[in-house]
Amino acid sequence: MTSSSVAAVILAAGKGTRMKSDRHKVLHAVGGRAMVGHVVAAVAPLAPARRVLVVGDKREQLEGLLPDWQVAVQDPPQGTGHAVMAAAPMLDGFAGDVLVLFGDTPLIPTRTLEAMVAARRAGDHAVVVLGFRPGDPGGYGRLVLAPDGSLDRIVEVKDATADERAIDLCNSGAMVFDGARLGALLDALDRNNAAGEYYLTDTVAAARARGWTAGVAEAASDDVLGVNSRADLALVERVFQARARARAMAEGATLVDPETVYFAHDTELGRDVTVGPQVVFGPGVRIADGVTVEAFCHLEGVTVERGATVGPFARLRPGSHLGAGARVGNFVELKKATLGPGAKANHLSYIGDAEVGAGANIGAGTITCNYDGIAKHATVIGADAFIGSNSALVAPVQVGAGAIVGAGSVITRDVGADDLAVARGQQTNHEGRAARLRRRKQGDKKQRA
Repeated sequence: MTSSSVAAVILAAGKGTRMKSDRHKVLHAVGGRAMVGHVVAAVAPLAPARRVLVVGDKREQLEGLLPDWQVAVQDPPQGTGHAVMAAAPMLDGFAGDVLVLFGDTPLIPTRTLEAMVAARRAGDHAVVVLGFRPGDPGGYGRLVLAPDGSLDRIVEVKDATADERAIDLCNSGAMVFDGARLGALLDALDRNNAAGEYYLTDTVAAARARGWTAGVAEAASDDVLGVNSRADLALVERVFQARARARAMAEGATLVDPETVYFAHDTELGRDVTVGPQVVFGPGVRIADGVTVEAFCHLEGVTVERGATVGPFARLRPGSHLGAGARVGNFVELKKATLGPGAKANHLSYIGDAEVGAGANIGAGTITCNYDGIAKHATVIGADAFIGSNSALVAPVQVGAGAIVGAGSVITRDVGADDLAVARGQQTNHEGRAARLRRRKQGDKKQRA
């Protein structure tokens, strides 16, 4: 499909009142990405020559969000047909296929969009409607086909006969138009209905009235799930996660308890990766082959190289990188930190704004003190260095390759390669003092009695 042949219009002008949110409905996330972002990603492989986002309520949240998209304003909103009318000036002179999609339908795949365009071209239809067959057709509009298989009309449930209500092919709302005929179809719309709105679905009747044909393409019902409420959002998230888990396992990852693992839209898992229960992958995670992520870990914006081990109970924050064979253990938090190949931070540590060399060992309770209340500073730890337990490295500071930092040290100055650094208060022992303190405490108790 060439870039000159397709245009895309995404409708995002609805008020979304049932979401009960100050955030625009299409900005609510599925798999760590805004719903409208999923639709944009589905459209992208078609390389549309023209891209229009139709906004209305809360439009200030959307304007500037998609720099490669033109913005059309529908104000006041007067139906889906009116929304496309708002986009029409930006489609002026375009004679290719015009996809009209919804920003709150995030699971629609690229292959479905391609099938819609192919169906329109194959039948030389003025318009093609995307249909689906839900388990319960309920209140969806029904797609009534002509004997030749073309789309005869769309019938709303309240207007349908018993035979029409028995039809299980329903209207998803997504459509594709012949751009050369779209203007005429929009001009034919009127507001002679109970809602006083311009219905985009009326373009089917307008096409038939002009002797033009309409067609149907079909999608799986899960592909066209729309979101109007928080409950809908949870349902769509559940479908997204089920697909992501199935894909991960099909591609060679082991999920010990699949239903407790959560993926982002861009999570990458290599082969022979093992993921324990209750693991959450935020956006921007890439896991190489042979990695183990133990239970109760949270990773976001992280790259983990081959054979590394994470967790259990570890948090890896954005900007972190684990080299091949590195180990991050229980109750360790990394932020914008690199652990070189074979480096270890096995337990109870915070490593932030740091570079840890290959083979280095970070003892339990170690903290890189990266923030001085005003700015962040870096800690650099050389290859094969050893940092003793309960050490605080006050950045900016460097510990050289092969150096040893004694347990309980507070390091404020650089440590040279192969040096031993100990920075803690002098220990003083008072012979027999503990026993005397206990006797005094027992005497005080007898006096109070």
